[in-house]
Amino acid sequence: MTILDSIILGIIEGFTEFLPISSTGHMIVASEFLGLEQTSVNKAFEVIIQFAAILAVILTYPSKFTFKHIDLWTKVFIAFLPIAALGFIFSKQVKAMFSLEIVAIMFIIGGIVFLIVEKFYKEETTHTLDVEDVTYKQAIWIGIAQIFALIPGTSRAGASIIGAMLVGLNRKTSAEFSFLLAFPVMCATTAYDILKHHDELLVGGNLLLLLVGFVVSFVVAFLTIKIFLKFLEKFTFVAFGIYRIIFGILLLIIF
Repeated sequence: MTILDSIILGIIEGFTEFLPISSTGHMIVASEFLGLEQTSVNKAFEVIIQFAAILAVILTYPSKFTFKHIDLWTKVFIAFLPIAALGFIFSKQVKAMFSLEIVAIMFIIGGIVFLIVEKFYKEETTHTLDVEDVTYKQAIWIGIAQIFALIPGTSRAGASIIGAMLVGLNRKTSAEFSFLLAFPVMCATTAYDILKHHDELLVGGNLLLLLVGFVVSFVVAFLTIKIFLKFLEKFTFVAFGIYRIIFGILLLIIF
Protein backbone atom coordinates (compact mmCIF):
# COMPACT_ATOMS: atom_id res chain seq x y z
CA MET A 1 0.00 0.00 0.00
CA THR A 2 1.24 3.50 -0.89
CA ILE A 3 0.45 6.96 0.52
CA LEU A 4 -1.84 7.56 -2.49
CA ASP A 5 -3.68 4.29 -1.77
CA SER A 6 -4.10 5.40 1.83
CA ILE A 7 -5.55 8.77 0.77
CA ILE A 8 -7.95 7.16 -1.73
CA LEU A 9 -9.20 4.64 0.84
CA GLY A 10 -9.53 7.40 3.44
CA ILE A 11 -11.70 9.46 1.08
CA ILE A 12 -13.89 6.48 0.17
CA GLU A 13 -14.30 5.42 3.81
CA GLY A 14 -15.08 8.92 5.05
CA PHE A 15 -17.64 9.49 2.31
CA THR A 16 -19.43 6.14 2.51
CA GLU A 17 -19.41 5.29 6.24
CA PHE A 18 -22.58 7.19 7.08
CA LEU A 19 -24.39 6.83 3.78
CA PRO A 20 -26.59 3.73 3.28
CA ILE A 21 -24.34 2.37 0.53
CA SER A 22 -21.93 0.12 2.47
CA SER A 23 -18.49 1.52 3.25
CA THR A 24 -17.13 -2.03 3.59
CA GLY A 25 -18.44 -2.94 0.15
CA HIS A 26 -16.85 0.12 -1.42
CA MET A 27 -13.57 -0.56 0.38
CA ILE A 28 -13.48 -4.13 -0.93
CA VAL A 29 -14.12 -2.89 -4.47
CA ALA A 30 -11.57 -0.07 -4.15
CA SER A 31 -8.92 -2.48 -2.84
CA GLU A 32 -9.59 -4.74 -5.82
CA PHE A 33 -9.12 -1.88 -8.28
CA LEU A 34 -5.99 -0.67 -6.50
CA GLY A 35 -4.56 -4.19 -6.54
CA LEU A 36 -4.35 -4.41 -2.75
CA GLU A 37 -4.45 -7.89 -1.28
CA GLN A 38 -6.95 -8.46 1.53
CA THR A 39 -4.21 -9.28 4.04
CA SER A 40 -4.86 -9.14 7.77
CA VAL A 41 -2.95 -5.84 7.99
CA ASN A 42 -4.88 -4.21 5.13
CA LYS A 43 -8.19 -5.35 6.61
CA ALA A 44 -7.19 -3.94 9.99
CA PHE A 45 -6.19 -0.67 8.27
CA GLU A 46 -9.67 -0.42 6.74
CA VAL A 47 -11.33 -1.01 10.11
CA ILE A 48 -9.19 1.59 11.89
CA ILE A 49 -9.84 4.35 9.35
CA GLN A 50 -13.52 3.49 9.79
CA PHE A 51 -13.02 4.43 13.43
CA ALA A 52 -11.61 7.79 12.28
CA ALA A 53 -14.89 8.39 10.46
CA ILE A 54 -16.78 7.53 13.62
CA LEU A 55 -14.83 10.17 15.58
CA ALA A 56 -16.40 12.73 13.25
CA VAL A 57 -19.67 11.98 15.06
CA ILE A 58 -18.19 13.42 18.27
CA LEU A 59 -17.28 16.63 16.48
CA THR A 60 -20.78 16.83 14.97
CA TYR A 61 -22.69 16.07 18.19
CA PRO A 62 -20.38 17.11 21.07
CA SER A 63 -23.31 17.80 23.40
CA LYS A 64 -24.53 14.20 23.08
CA PHE A 65 -21.33 12.83 24.59
CA THR A 66 -22.08 13.92 28.15
CA PHE A 67 -23.57 12.26 31.22
CA LYS A 68 -26.76 14.26 30.67
CA HIS A 69 -27.55 11.90 27.81
CA ILE A 70 -26.96 8.63 29.65
CA ASP A 71 -30.49 7.46 28.81
CA LEU A 72 -29.86 7.97 25.10
CA TRP A 73 -26.58 6.06 25.24
CA THR A 74 -28.25 3.24 27.16
CA LYS A 75 -30.62 2.86 24.21
CA VAL A 76 -27.71 3.04 21.77
CA PHE A 77 -25.90 0.32 23.72
CA ILE A 78 -29.02 -1.87 23.69
CA ALA A 79 -29.23 -1.46 19.90
CA PHE A 80 -25.53 -2.37 19.67
CA LEU A 81 -25.80 -5.67 21.58
CA PRO A 82 -27.37 -7.89 18.85
CA ILE A 83 -24.67 -7.21 16.23
CA ALA A 84 -21.94 -7.38 18.89
CA ALA A 85 -23.04 -10.80 20.09
CA LEU A 86 -23.62 -12.38 16.68
CA GLY A 87 -20.55 -10.71 15.18
CA PHE A 88 -18.37 -12.22 17.90
CA ILE A 89 -19.94 -15.68 17.70
CA PHE A 90 -19.88 -15.89 13.90
CA SER A 91 -16.76 -13.79 13.17
CA LYS A 92 -15.13 -16.51 11.05
CA GLN A 93 -18.28 -17.05 8.99
CA VAL A 94 -18.67 -13.30 8.46
CA LYS A 95 -15.07 -12.91 7.22
CA ALA A 96 -15.59 -15.88 4.88
CA MET A 97 -18.38 -13.95 3.11
CA PHE A 98 -16.08 -11.10 2.03
CA SER A 99 -16.23 -11.42 -1.76
CA LEU A 100 -17.17 -9.15 -4.64
CA GLU A 101 -20.04 -11.43 -5.66
CA ILE A 102 -21.71 -11.28 -2.25
CA VAL A 103 -21.10 -7.52 -2.03
CA ALA A 104 -22.71 -6.98 -5.46
CA ILE A 105 -25.76 -9.10 -4.64
CA MET A 106 -26.31 -7.38 -1.29
CA PHE A 107 -25.96 -3.97 -2.96
CA ILE A 108 -28.83 -4.89 -5.27
CA ILE A 109 -30.98 -6.44 -2.53
CA GLY A 110 -30.39 -3.45 -0.25
CA GLY A 111 -31.31 -1.06 -3.05
CA ILE A 112 -34.57 -2.88 -3.70
CA VAL A 113 -35.39 -2.83 0.02
CA PHE A 114 -34.86 0.94 0.14
CA LEU A 115 -37.15 1.48 -2.85
CA ILE A 116 -39.87 -0.71 -1.34
CA VAL A 117 -39.66 0.97 2.07
CA GLU A 118 -39.73 4.44 0.52
CA LYS A 119 -42.75 3.43 -1.58
CA PHE A 120 -44.87 2.90 1.54
CA TYR A 121 -43.11 5.21 4.01
CA LYS A 122 -45.02 8.34 5.07
CA GLU A 123 -42.80 10.91 6.76
CA GLU A 124 -45.80 12.88 8.01
CA THR A 125 -47.05 9.91 10.06
CA THR A 126 -43.79 9.34 11.94
CA HIS A 127 -43.93 10.02 15.66
CA THR A 128 -40.25 10.09 16.68
CA LEU A 129 -38.61 13.32 15.53
CA ASP A 130 -35.60 13.46 17.86
CA VAL A 131 -33.04 10.82 18.90
CA GLU A 132 -33.74 11.66 22.54
CA ASP A 133 -37.29 10.37 22.05
CA VAL A 134 -36.31 6.93 20.75
CA THR A 135 -37.84 4.28 23.01
CA TYR A 136 -36.15 1.16 24.33
CA LYS A 137 -38.44 -0.98 22.20
CA GLN A 138 -37.48 0.97 19.08
CA ALA A 139 -33.80 0.66 19.99
CA ILE A 140 -34.09 -3.11 20.24
CA TRP A 141 -35.72 -3.39 16.80
CA ILE A 142 -33.13 -1.08 15.24
CA GLY A 143 -30.42 -3.28 16.75
CA ILE A 144 -32.03 -6.39 15.29
CA ALA A 145 -32.21 -4.73 11.86
CA GLN A 146 -28.52 -3.86 12.11
CA ILE A 147 -27.63 -7.56 12.30
CA PHE A 148 -28.06 -7.76 8.53
CA ALA A 149 -25.00 -5.51 8.21
CA LEU A 150 -22.84 -8.53 9.09
CA ILE A 151 -23.30 -9.54 5.45
CA PRO A 152 -20.77 -7.55 3.36
CA GLY A 153 -22.41 -5.06 1.04
CA THR A 154 -25.54 -4.66 3.17
CA SER A 155 -24.42 -1.41 4.87
CA ARG A 156 -24.52 -0.93 8.63
CA ALA A 157 -25.93 2.56 8.16
CA GLY A 158 -28.48 1.29 5.65
CA ALA A 159 -29.68 -1.57 7.85
CA SER A 160 -30.05 0.60 10.95
CA ILE A 161 -31.73 3.44 9.03
CA ILE A 162 -34.27 1.06 7.48
CA GLY A 163 -34.93 -0.46 10.90
CA ALA A 164 -35.42 2.99 12.40
CA MET A 165 -37.80 4.12 9.67
CA LEU A 166 -39.89 0.96 10.08
CA VAL A 167 -40.39 1.60 13.80
CA GLY A 168 -41.53 5.21 13.43
CA LEU A 169 -38.49 7.49 13.22
CA ASN A 170 -38.41 10.18 10.55
CA ARG A 171 -35.59 10.10 8.00
CA LYS A 172 -33.30 12.60 9.69
CA THR A 173 -33.70 11.05 13.14
CA SER A 174 -33.12 7.59 11.65
CA ALA A 175 -29.83 8.81 10.18
CA GLU A 176 -28.77 10.53 13.41
CA PHE A 177 -29.47 7.44 15.53
CA SER A 178 -27.48 5.43 12.99
CA PHE A 179 -24.56 7.86 13.40
CA LEU A 180 -24.57 7.42 17.18
CA LEU A 181 -24.99 3.66 16.89
CA ALA A 182 -21.88 3.49 14.73
CA PHE A 183 -19.80 4.66 17.69
CA PRO A 184 -19.92 1.54 19.93
CA VAL A 185 -19.85 -0.76 16.88
CA MET A 186 -16.64 0.70 15.50
CA CYS A 187 -15.02 1.19 18.93
CA ALA A 188 -15.41 -2.54 19.57
CA THR A 189 -14.27 -3.58 16.09
CA THR A 190 -11.28 -1.22 16.08
CA ALA A 191 -10.12 -2.26 19.55
CA TYR A 192 -10.26 -5.92 18.48
CA ASP A 193 -8.21 -5.33 15.33
CA ILE A 194 -5.60 -3.17 17.08
CA LEU A 195 -5.11 -5.81 19.76
CA LYS A 196 -4.84 -8.53 17.13
CA HIS A 197 -2.52 -6.74 14.67
CA HIS A 198 -0.76 -4.00 16.69
CA ASP A 199 2.70 -5.48 16.06
CA GLU A 200 2.21 -5.18 12.29
CA LEU A 201 0.28 -1.90 12.19
CA LEU A 202 2.30 0.30 14.49
CA VAL A 203 5.69 -0.02 12.80
CA GLY A 204 7.52 2.04 10.19
CA GLY A 205 5.68 2.66 6.95
CA ASN A 206 2.48 1.01 8.15
CA LEU A 207 2.09 3.61 10.91
CA LEU A 208 2.51 6.50 8.47
CA LEU A 209 -0.04 5.01 6.07
CA LEU A 210 -2.44 4.52 8.95
CA LEU A 211 -2.09 8.13 10.14
CA VAL A 212 -2.66 9.54 6.64
CA GLY A 213 -5.74 7.40 6.04
CA PHE A 214 -7.04 8.20 9.53
CA VAL A 215 -6.87 11.99 9.08
CA VAL A 216 -8.34 11.94 5.56
CA SER A 217 -11.19 9.67 6.64
CA PHE A 218 -12.01 11.90 9.63
CA VAL A 219 -12.17 15.13 7.62
CA VAL A 220 -14.21 13.65 4.76
CA ALA A 221 -16.63 11.95 7.17
CA PHE A 222 -17.28 15.18 9.06
CA LEU A 223 -18.14 17.03 5.85
CA THR A 224 -20.27 14.14 4.59
CA ILE A 225 -22.40 14.07 7.76
CA LYS A 226 -23.18 17.77 7.38
CA ILE A 227 -24.11 17.41 3.69
CA PHE A 228 -26.13 14.22 4.28
CA LEU A 229 -28.31 15.80 6.97
CA LYS A 230 -29.01 18.79 4.70
CA PHE A 231 -29.89 16.37 1.90
CA LEU A 232 -32.44 14.55 4.08
CA GLU A 233 -34.27 17.79 4.83
CA LYS A 234 -35.44 17.89 1.20
CA PHE A 235 -35.01 14.42 -0.31
CA THR A 236 -35.69 10.72 0.35
CA PHE A 237 -33.48 7.62 0.22
CA VAL A 238 -34.71 6.67 -3.27
CA ALA A 239 -31.53 7.96 -4.92
CA PHE A 240 -29.45 5.70 -2.68
CA GLY A 241 -31.64 2.71 -3.55
CA ILE A 242 -31.19 3.33 -7.28
CA TYR A 243 -27.44 3.84 -6.85
CA ARG A 244 -27.08 0.59 -4.95
CA ILE A 245 -28.88 -1.39 -7.65
CA ILE A 246 -26.85 0.15 -10.50
CA PHE A 247 -23.56 -0.27 -8.62
CA GLY A 248 -24.35 -3.89 -7.77
CA ILE A 249 -25.24 -4.73 -11.37
CA LEU A 250 -22.04 -3.10 -12.65
CA LEU A 251 -19.98 -5.15 -10.20
CA LEU A 252 -21.59 -8.38 -11.42
CA ILE A 253 -20.92 -7.42 -15.05
CA ILE A 254 -17.32 -6.31 -14.50
CA PHE A 255 -16.23 -9.13 -12.20
